[in-house]
Amino acid sequence: MISTLRNMSIALACAVALPVAAAEDVTSFTLDNGMEVVVVEDHRSPAVVHMIWYKVGAADETPGTSGVAHLLEHLMFKGTETREPGEFSGIVQANGGSENAFTSWDYTAYFQRVAADLLPQMMEMEADRMSNLRLTEEQTAPEVSVVLEERNQRIDSNPAALYREQARAALYLNHPYGRPIIGWRHEVAALGAEAALEFYGEHYVPNNAVLVVAGDVTPERVRDLAEAYYGPIPPNPELAPRERVTEPPHLAARRMVFEDPRIAQPYLTRTYLAPERDSGDQDTAAALLLLADLLGGTPATSHLGQALQFGSQQAVYTAAYYQPTSLDASSFSITLVPADGVTLEDAEAALDEEIAAFLDGGVDAEQLARLKRQYAADAIYAKDNVKGRAQQIGAALTSGLTLADVEAWPEVIQSVTAEDILAAGRAVLVPEGSVTGWLRAPADPADLVEVSQ
Repeated sequence: MISTLRNMSIALACAVALPVAAAEDVTSFTLDNGMEVVVVEDHRSPAVVHMIWYKVGAADETPGTSGVAHLLEHLMFKGTETREPGEFSGIVQANGGSENAFTSWDYTAYFQRVAADLLPQMMEMEADRMSNLRLTEEQTAPEVSVVLEERNQRIDSNPAALYREQARAALYLNHPYGRPIIGWRHEVAALGAEAALEFYGEHYVPNNAVLVVAGDVTPERVRDLAEAYYGPIPPNPELAPRERVTEPPHLAARRMVFEDPRIAQPYLTRTYLAPERDSGDQDTAAALLLLADLLGGTPATSHLGQALQFGSQQAVYTAAYYQPTSLDASSFSITLVPADGVTLEDAEAALDEEIAAFLDGGVDAEQLARLKRQYAADAIYAKDNVKGRAQQIGAALTSGLTLADVEAWPEVIQSVTAEDILAAGRAVLVPEGSVTGWLRAPADPADLVEVSQ
């Protein structure tokens, strides 16, 4: 056992030191109709993950139709000209497979995990609903109700989710990232088949899609199948570039007090506008990723945890988070739950003091080295997760990155210096680019206006 651990340590040390080479098990090509195809070979199990990613999400919706990208995700299971509603899912389940779909601000994805010999059928069915979706108002109206109920459960019944929705709208002054993925309630309620079909016709086309196939396959086999099933689908020659409005300069800190009688424990959050991970220039994003870990990662080792949870004991919980993969500007968030007897005002003052102390005091070299070893290990273990690799690639390619960026990312993290982290922190953690929120129960619950259902 000791020998095994020692060998693993040597392997991880090598992973930190050696440059990242192109993955030999990843192949990519483009069909004549513009569809990008990525193949990840892994022959350890006779299974395959088949994922279709569309380069369109909630941030690409026309103003006034928020939620249509997510609604269309639901409606894609409603049948085509040749298949009844639910038939696609029934075939996957009958063969012991699994499937799902998800919508983000930057993409919408559909996937199936099945036995490798079922790949042709998955491609045939997914290609069918890429071009032959059948929708009527009678089919759409019930699904609008389903989405509204989903909003009830996930957003309206959850004070933290309601606050995050409001805070995000305050963070993005102009960019559509300020709209909720699920949509504003009044706009979702007004959606119908016409809006969904218009969105579908423009964006669900091969030259706006990325196919990722991972598992017990070969590039040659995937190319043959993709050309047979997806190749005949015509592209949309009028597909517009993904040109979104940009954020104006942020000149003033924004503050919110969110009160709800369902909040049992008051806490505060601080979110900063932050740069995203850009193709060929991932250094700042990697620095911010490590900054989040150093500042508010594991409480026993992070700066905020050591200072405020184990030191002054002014907090019972601290955390920091940064999401690097984003087509446009992302965010850097900090959460602090004060200990009993500590007011939100005092907790915020303590947070400001510790952020300043971290930026002035420098990065603990030992902690930074430990985090880099952890990321090196994660990069190795990720090779065992076929679906995870497919999802990582799909999210990257639909967010403005390339396969070369995906392969380089682990080494970019290893190359970050303490000075890079502090420079990124000083540039991003500024009051003008922030939204600070206090979440608490109202002094008199009767004074709170009920959320409209």
